[in-house]
Parts: sequence; structure tokens; C-alpha cells
Amino acid sequence: MSQDFYHWNIEEFTAASASKEPVPGGGGVSALCGSLAASLAAMVTNLTIGKKKFLEYTEELEGIRTAAEDLRKDLLACIARDAEAFAPLAKAYSLPKDTPGYQELMEQCLRVAAEPPAAILKDCVKVIELDERLQEIGSKLAISDAATSVMLAHGAMYGAYMNVIVNTRLMKDREYADDYAAKAKALLDGYAPRALAVYDNITGRLLNG
Repeated sequence: MSQDFYHWNIEEFTAASASKEPVPGGGGVSALCGSLAASLAAMVTNLTIGKKKFLEYTEELEGIRTAAEDLRKDLLACIARDAEAFAPLAKAYSLPKDTPGYQELMEQCLRVAAEPPAAILKDCVKVIELDERLQEIGSKLAISDAATSVMLAHGAMYGAYMNVIVNTRLMKDREYADDYAAKAKALLDGYAPRALAVYDNITGRLLNG
């Protein structure tokens, strides 16, 4: 099966992820979850735009829809980016450690491999920001989807962060690695509680009238 992830159906993707092949692994699955989160955010806008109660928010909702669509596509593209970034690292792992330039090659491959999950994390943060607003101006008939969206983004953030640190932990340049990992951790720590707050708020609204 080719690695044309963009055109795989759900069966093909999940079968490949379940196999012994290294990709799509945690990074690719996190990207897919993030893309699904963004798609649900877009759906909330589409189910809200045009409703009389929310007409004053039409322009803002259209902006959120555009942003969510862009994030959906970018996160979907990150599945392939993650696989492509991992390929040189996998090849480097197979080399004898006494290969000339081994450490330099490994360091560069680790840096490249850390970039897609860091991008996935940043995109998921943006999805959470959209859901924060949608909990306020989204149709009540659709905000359960915003809650689902925000929790998918929440989980995808953790998966992406894990795929950052699995690479930074092996880097020899500890100043670079620690700074890179710390920036990812700051996003995770800052936005995970915000995602849970959105979920809890929507849950409360639906249960309490």
C-alpha cells in the first residue's frame, strides 16, 4: 500500500496504523484527530450561520469557519509530513554508530522529526481557541459537536507533545532540545485546562437547560 495518506479511506488508514509499520503512528493519528476536531468546529459554524438568533455573529462565524477549514486541511497534510520527517530518522537508526558523521546526522534527523508534531500541537491550540468562541455563539443544537471537537483537539495535543519529546530527549544539543520541549509543554499546559473548561461548560449547559 502506498503512503498516499491524503487519499486513503478510513479502513486503509486504521489498518495501516494497526500494522507493524512505523507510520502512520502516534504523530499521524494525532494529526488526524486534530483534523477531525477542526472539521467539527467548521460543522458547528455551518449549523449556526443563518439562524435568526445568531445573525449578529454571521461575519464572525464565517471567519471561524474559514479558520477551521484551513486547520482541517493543514492537520490532514501533517499526516504525510510526519511520515516524511520520520523516514530519514528511521534510516539513521539503522546505521552503525561508528559511521562517519553519525552524531551530526542523527541530531539533524531528530530535529526534523520533531517539527511536524510541534506543528500539530500548535494547530490543535488554534482549534481549541475556535471552540472557546463557538461555545458562546454556536447554536445549542450543535454545541455538543464543539465539545467533541475540543476534546479531540485536547487528546491530539497530548499525542503531538509525546512525539515532540520522544525526539528531543535523544538530542545531544540539550539547550536546543530543552527549549524546544519547553515551548511545546507550555502550550500543552496552557491549553489543556482551557479545553476541559470548554467541555465542562458545554456539558453544564446541556444538562441544566
